Amino acid sequence: MSQGITITTEDILQQVKLSLKTSEIIEGIITRKVIANGIKEAEIKLEVEELQEMADKYRKMYKLLSTEDTWAWMKQNNLSLDDFEEVVYNHGLSTKLAIHLFADKIEPYFYEHQLDYAGVVVYEVVLDDEDLAMELFYAIQEGETSFYDVAHQYIENKELRRKGGYRGILYRKDLKPEISAAVFAAKPPQMIKPIVTSKGVHLVFVEEIIERQLDNWLRNKIAADLFDEWINRAVTQFKSLTNIQIGELTAKNAS
Repeated sequence: MSQGITITTEDILQQVKLSLKTSEIIEGIITRKVIANGIKEAEIKLEVEELQEMADKYRKMYKLLSTEDTWAWMKQNNLSLDDFEEVVYNHGLSTKLAIHLFADKIEPYFYEHQLDYAGVVVYEVVLDDEDLAMELFYAIQEGETSFYDVAHQYIENKELRRKGGYRGILYRKDLKPEISAAVFAAKPPQMIKPIVTSKGVHLVFVEEIIERQLDNWLRNKIAADLFDEWINRAVTQFKSLTNIQIGELTAKNAS
């Protein structure tokens, strides 16, 4: 028969250290306090209706479709009902703080970075031989063959070959800089001259460039991105000015 196990606060702190997650956890604590200070300074509050809406979104996000699912999830994460409400409440306050801080900066940011949100529909074949790539490029341009035929002949990956080299809708972050520069300068539908990268020689056909509209989803994403940048700066500044002592769970000024 197994004996009972008692877990103390000291046990938890020791496990945190041994799991090498001390820095990660401390950064999370600092982040929470930075946000709390921002909420206090902005005098942000969450109404009952907003809290309920946030709770519904939270349950949907974690696929908690029933009361039983919610209770099981809370038990799995060692959360009481009060803990769950605190998590939701804090998340709602953070969302309102992000909007408060950056609502008037979202539109200027979008227009300044509009190209980063544009998508491009591309087909691609990657070859090892630059001379062959140039030969195929001109053959396609002159109508001697098609990109589809080249893709079916030279792409090894079965699924990609079946799709004729179709890569889907990609964004600047998905492409190597030398490729994205040429792709977003294209006038679709257009075949781009072969581009050499560390992965090989790329034959790229640009079918369409999709301009992104500033809808509600993108507004929220930009606000979240700006909020994350603000938090990171605040956390970095805090860490540079303090000496955090884990054993005592205190943060003392380095000065």
